[in-house]
Amino acid sequence: MADILGVSLPLVLVVAGVALCIAEAFAPGAHFVVIGVALLVAGLAGVFLPGIVTPFVLALLVFVVGAAALWGYRNFEFYEGTGRGKTEGSTSLRGARAVVTERVTERDGQVRLRDGGGFDPTYAARTLSGDDPVEAGEEVVVVDPGGGNVLRVAAVDGPDDIDRELARGREAVDRETETETEDERA
Repeated sequence: MADILGVSLPLVLVVAGVALCIAEAFAPGAHFVVIGVALLVAGLAGVFLPGIVTPFVLALLVFVVGAAALWGYRNFEFYEGTGRGKTEGSTSLRGARAVVTERVTERDGQVRLRDGGGFDPTYAARTLSGDDPVEAGEEVVVVDPGGGNVLRVAAVDGPDDIDRELARGREAVDRETETETEDERA
């Protein structure tokens, strides 16, 4: 078997594989784990099967085990979890339902998303301008994710844009009627 500075190649592979797996613990994100596992498995095969495993076979094992580890990492998400509950961007929050945890006004408030929202589903929230405040415990829908961690929300059971516009129209008609009545009295 080949030696590197007086140490057998399989032993060097085992040490390198273990070192990379340990490095992964300090810098998570699958930067080192795939190649670390590949080197470790190839090195262990060389240690336990010294007569059969040649440097060429070790190189082939590193490639095959590395490819399998990468495939497993990407398809089964052992390392990062299932991915459920992660947002792909702020636009994926549009239309999401949330529960108000702190009273939401035009300037203050907080909501907790029902499904998803990433690691922490709690977001600062604001009502749309002109909306009534939404009390804690009420359900809201995200109208504008905004691109940051402050969401614009609207009450689910409260008036929507059409209802608000109709109310404004009624108020305008009432003011006109009131003005006409005052003119008739004069």
